[in-house]
Amino acid sequence: MSLKESNEITVKIKGKIEDLYSTLEEQNYTIKEKFNMDDSYFVPKDLKLDEMTEREILAKAILIRKITRENGIKITKCITFKIKEFNSNGDILRQEAINCDVVSIEDAKRLLSAIGYFEIMNIKENDIVYKKGEVSFAIKDIENGDNLIEIETEDKDGFRTIEELKETINKLNIPIEKDNYFVKKAEIELRKILKRQD
Repeated sequence: MSLKESNEITVKIKGKIEDLYSTLEEQNYTIKEKFNMDDSYFVPKDLKLDEMTEREILAKAILIRKITRENGIKITKCITFKIKEFNSNGDILRQEAINCDVVSIEDAKRLLSAIGYFEIMNIKENDIVYKKGEVSFAIKDIENGDNLIEIETEDKDGFRTIEELKETINKLNIPIEKDNYFVKKAEIELRKILKRQD
């Protein structure tokens, strides 16, 4: 089991993702890694979903995640519980994740079902991590969803503040929407599933 504390910002990409790939190549960014993520979100069966916000529901969620690297050689399977602290604007002030590796995704799902959880949604995405110098970030292509850029920092990277991450992403000279640095893909996708309006 591992505990990971990090800072991250996530923004929406403007325009087509293929155009962004071309722009990054022109600016000499190189691909560091490619992987796919398959995330299943489980919540307690007794939650009163119609009385809760997406954020309140996700605060109770346990995530079963499968990460498959491009070459298929390394596959990570884990159960994750995320803890996030928000300010009144919805900015993420602090977050951590508790991860527990599992051998079988299906066994993990059966365990959660047995203790009173149900799968509320599944999110699949294709990620490409780009790097240039000290800067690296992930382009996230969400299946039937948004295209996002995520920059994350941890202690091992020389921990950076949210403001430093914002400054870094603004200097990248790539087309992003700068009105929201904390796009929450899980909240967006859960809203669709619950058929709620913004």
